[in-house]
Amino acid sequence: MSLRETVAVQAVTWTGISEPNDAAGAMAHMLAFSIEGFAALRGELAFEDEPSSFEAALQETKEPTS
Repeated sequence: MSLRETVAVQAVTWTGISEPNDAAGAMAHMLAFSIEGFAALRGELAFEDEPSSFEAALQETKEPTS
């Protein structure tokens, strides 16, 4: 079953509505490529590559002031 079909089934199951339009189905289809990309990266990031705290993550993403 494709991701588009899965999303349509889940929409009907959880909300009782069918896929609202073709754009919604197309977006579900495109999401499959993002999921595959993230799955391919699984296991690539080591614990030490992550910021040790939320504050460290904020500092790393801070824009320069000058």
